[in-house]
Amino acid sequence: MPKIDLAAVPEIKGSGYPPPFDAPCADRIRQRLGDAGGLSDFGVNLMRLPPGGWSSQRHWHSHEDEFVYVLEGELMLIEDEGETILRAGDCAAFRKGSGNGHHMMNRSAKIAMYLEVGSRVFDDLTTCSDVDMMSANVDGRFVRKDGTPISI
Repeated sequence: MPKIDLAAVPEIKGSGYPPPFDAPCADRIRQRLGDAGGLSDFGVNLMRLPPGGWSSQRHWHSHEDEFVYVLEGELMLIEDEGETILRAGDCAAFRKGSGNGHHMMNRSAKIAMYLEVGSRVFDDLTTCSDVDMMSANVDGRFVRKDGTPISI
């Protein structure tokens, strides 16, 4: 059946980042709706971001487009050009290869909920803007920008 039972989709707390880069995202909760629906060309995640939490490290993708749509609450979008408030009903899109690092922070007192949509490109490289870290979809490992492993 195409309808996804949201209650049956596992909640994943935190991020896959190595320490100390994982700390700002430690309390975010992701439900992989695209995976639950068997999608292979793009991913859809339902994200819950508590007060003080970050969606991710500020980053950009070489080969993947991204889109977010805010369902509840308020988020601060931070990108190279500055900061923009996103509220329920607002959306933002990030073109692949732009080099424009972006992420969202919840500076409000309430949980924010949003949909995160992205393509699934094998050759994608995610580059973090503010920290010495990147990751390739080909192996999922996090390394320094010079390619050396990040030691934990």
